Amino acid sequence: MKRRILFMVLALFSLGMLSGCNRDCGQADAKPVIYLYPEEELSAKPVDYFYPPQETAVTVRLDYDGELTCLYPAQEDGAWTVTASPDGTLTDAKGQTYNYLYWEGTSHWEYDFSQGFCVAGEDTAAFLEQALADLGLNRREANEFIVYWLPQMEGNPYNLIAFQGEDYTRHARLTVTPEPDSVLRVFMAWQPLEEPVEIQPQALPAFDRHGFAVVEWGGACVGP
Repeated sequence: MKRRILFMVLALFSLGMLSGCNRDCGQADAKPVIYLYPEEELSAKPVDYFYPPQETAVTVRLDYDGELTCLYPAQEDGAWTVTASPDGTLTDAKGQTYNYLYWEGTSHWEYDFSQGFCVAGEDTAAFLEQALADLGLNRREANEFIVYWLPQMEGNPYNLIAFQGEDYTRHARLTVTPEPDSVLRVFMAWQPLEEPVEIQPQALPAFDRHGFAVVEWGGACVGP
């Protein structure tokens, strides 16, 4: 099925400033809105954080199987080049600082829902806090993940949730120079449901964060 997806990746920009490019899954109000179309029905948002042991010049390239529709900050020669500090602050050549890099795009691949979780909307916050901790996000990263996704999920009767692995990363290939010592890419595909469904529980592997660490979180709302 052809699907529209919105991506926001790479740890470099405050969430509030991104609202001009965001869309959301079926939400009105002033929140970001994703519009679902018969042949285009997916939204997504990844962000990446960079934590070198010491201040380091970092180049980041994205090889994406789709069409990029928004980039911030603008790339130079097809890449982002920033100086990363141990606390995650990123600084460009003009001295502008960011929390994370950002992009969005459209593509048409399928996500894997063979394993996952069916979670009542009212239990979503508690579920995400535990699942993200198990996966290896720190408190800041998990908080920003939950603040973005929870308003779209907690009002649904149920949410079908599946964290993606190679099904996501092979379509959005990230090259970081110098090469990180540890990389965590957490990508949550989810679907709002009216009724609960049975699904094989998904194992959530732990993450060994060490050395120069790159951490990404993101997600996609998949229309029913």
